[in-house]
Amino acid sequence: MLSEDTLIARYLAPIAGTGGLGLLDDAAVLSPPVGHDLVVTQDALVAGLHFFADDPPASIARKALRVNLSDLAAKGAVPAGFLLAFALPKGIDEAWIAPFAAALGEDAQDFGCQLLGGDTVRASGGLTLSITALGYCPTGRMVRRTTGQPGHVLAVTGTIGDSALGLQLRLTPDAAWARTLSAGSRQFLADRYLHPRPRNALALAIREYVGAAMDVSDGLLGDAVKLAAAAGSIGIAIAPRIDLGAIPLSAAAREALSLEPALIDTIATGGDDYEVLMAVEPDRLAGLTSACGALGCAVTPIGTLCAGQTPAFTALDGSPVRFGKLKFEHEWQR
Repeated sequence: MLSEDTLIARYLAPIAGTGGLGLLDDAAVLSPPVGHDLVVTQDALVAGLHFFADDPPASIARKALRVNLSDLAAKGAVPAGFLLAFALPKGIDEAWIAPFAAALGEDAQDFGCQLLGGDTVRASGGLTLSITALGYCPTGRMVRRTTGQPGHVLAVTGTIGDSALGLQLRLTPDAAWARTLSAGSRQFLADRYLHPRPRNALALAIREYVGAAMDVSDGLLGDAVKLAAAAGSIGIAIAPRIDLGAIPLSAAAREALSLEPALIDTIATGGDDYEVLMAVEPDRLAGLTSACGALGCAVTPIGTLCAGQTPAFTALDGSPVRFGKLKFEHEWQR
């Protein structure tokens, strides 16, 4: 059996950054640049809840880091480093750990987010990973959730619903729409579920143009309500108004929706998008769109923040649409 010391020395120390001190100490060292705040976020992933236990280990590693990087992107922060804690169940050996560590090291390098340390333990249940990611932002410039205002345009980066549809392909492969969907679309949606695309390249543009922001992890509509509620918590009540027909869709998602119109629920509320939901002053929207477009990412307005307590979602014809559930919810045992 691989010991903890051997696991660290053989697979994690080689991918650690200089601040990790070779993973030979009990702590790491990270010095924020002068005039910058340290921005910290943490997400945990659990087998059977956030990923499938038989997903490729490289994909699990990339997803674990990228969902945290997505939070930093939405805050306008530049990645700096991360801590990894994971509980490994019986049956995970070097054949699993080697590609996991290799992919983690590649993403750490690609996103400029060095491994600083963490902890490894044995799990009595399934695989669990927790990453704490750290980033930098000029002092006082972190983009918050609470700063949205009535009249702000709601906009999102990229496309929405791809990951949730990829999950549905895994869960219900015999559904009529899944069997009819083209092979290229199936492959695209499956990849989007396995490999989030955090928008860290947009951090400067988000910081420059956006009034409030958060990443879309639990479902677009539910997260829009959450963003509005955070803004309303420090003043008047605020609610989102969203045009479902304006939600940006990939070609694969449009194909799936044409085969099964009811999938609009999955697209709008399924989550795992890891795009950025932004509240933007109307006269700043063009600048944001141009800046992000120059970096290869579209920004699409989908609605507004309005004074009031009741969210409103409308179809293409302007008729109201109601949803039974607006976002992914963890089911806690009582």
